[in-house]
Amino acid sequence: MIIVMRHEATEADIAGVVSRLQAIDCEAHVSRGQLRTVIGAIGDRDQIQTLPWEAMAGVEKAVPVLKSFRFVSRDFQTEDSVIKIGGATFGGGHFTTIAGPCAAENRDQVMRTAEAVKLAGAKMLRGDAFKPRTSPYAFQGLGEAGLQLMAEAREQFELPFVAEVLDSRDVALVSSYADVLRIGTRNMSNFTLLAEVGRQPRPVQLKRGFTATLEEWLNAAEYIYKEGNHQIILVERGIRTFETAARNTLDITAVPLIKGMSHLPIVVDPSHSGGRRELVAPLARAAAGAGADGIMVDVHPTPDTALVDGAQALLPSEFAEMMTAVNAIASVLGRVL
Repeated sequence: MIIVMRHEATEADIAGVVSRLQAIDCEAHVSRGQLRTVIGAIGDRDQIQTLPWEAMAGVEKAVPVLKSFRFVSRDFQTEDSVIKIGGATFGGGHFTTIAGPCAAENRDQVMRTAEAVKLAGAKMLRGDAFKPRTSPYAFQGLGEAGLQLMAEAREQFELPFVAEVLDSRDVALVSSYADVLRIGTRNMSNFTLLAEVGRQPRPVQLKRGFTATLEEWLNAAEYIYKEGNHQIILVERGIRTFETAARNTLDITAVPLIKGMSHLPIVVDPSHSGGRRELVAPLARAAAGAGADGIMVDVHPTPDTALVDGAQALLPSEFAEMMTAVNAIASVLGRVL
């Protein structure tokens, strides 16, 4: 059940509701928004619903929640979540671009790319040190050395960076370097890993599984949220369909649908959606037009030598050209760049 407090509710009123829930052995999750406070009640549904919540001081209404994803839903929080990471803001009307190499390969590549994307207007750097690959013989990333390169680029160019974490045993290591931890599409249903990143303080990007429904995706976000980490950014990266012309099929309808279902910000990854360089810019423009909170783009100074996903990486010049068009669309729609 969601218990919505009145705008003028006091801390004593909120504490009274929390105490009442705890007295019947239920969990109380308090979310303080700009306009009002909402309390999520978890426990015996029948016992919760029989109590006269609306008779308590400060309570506006009590709403039963039928969705399995309680805390990430619009029922729990009507206002958009806004997540600020350095100079990057996600949600609340902002449109933010994340860009960089799919994987950190060497210092020259990381630094050249970071400089280029910063000049073109990106607010966050991407670059992975651990790579999940289909082939066990493909490049798996530089490990901690890659994280060190990304951290160096952050300091030099004042760009926070996001990096993927593959294993719950690596969460502490990645979070000691990266500003944001990313859960990739293959790990969306790795519930042990989701819970682990939910217990650490860094914001989390959660990519949609390539065969996941929107409800399954939001339930994965719920695993993170219920552990105490409420800084979650959803990433639509395309889903697997019968179509083989592109690497994946970008589900652009997911953007407005998620906006209606959840208060979490949603970013689109046009690079992994299309899988081909010529598709990235059109898909990025579509993401801006559909109301996404940002995009995440692969950029590489020499894509033909890239160790990971060179076919979908933009040259710095191509990225700069794309940014001009995408930002123009976002500006027309009133988004803050």
